[in-house]
Amino acid sequence: MPRGRGEIIRNKLRKLRKQKGLTQKDLAKLLEVSRQTVISIEKERRDPSLELAFKISQTFDRPVRKIFKLETYRSNSRVMMND
Repeated sequence: MPRGRGEIIRNKLRKLRKQKGLTQKDLAKLLEVSRQTVISIEKERRDPSLELAFKISQTFDRPVRKIFKLETYRSNSRVMMND
């Protein structure tokens, strides 16, 4: 979901969760959050807190920047701000 000035955080959470054979409920339990939180982050309706982003990073043994990407939009064009 857009974040004000044309920014959105994209993520690979669903892909990583499925690769690891976890359900949304399993992942929620590992992260100590609700299943709805996992769903909202996967659907990019909500951004994780910094603490949760680090927990996700540790769970999948990947750097935060390999899971989440900030995209900035400027007048009908997209500019990638990460990698």
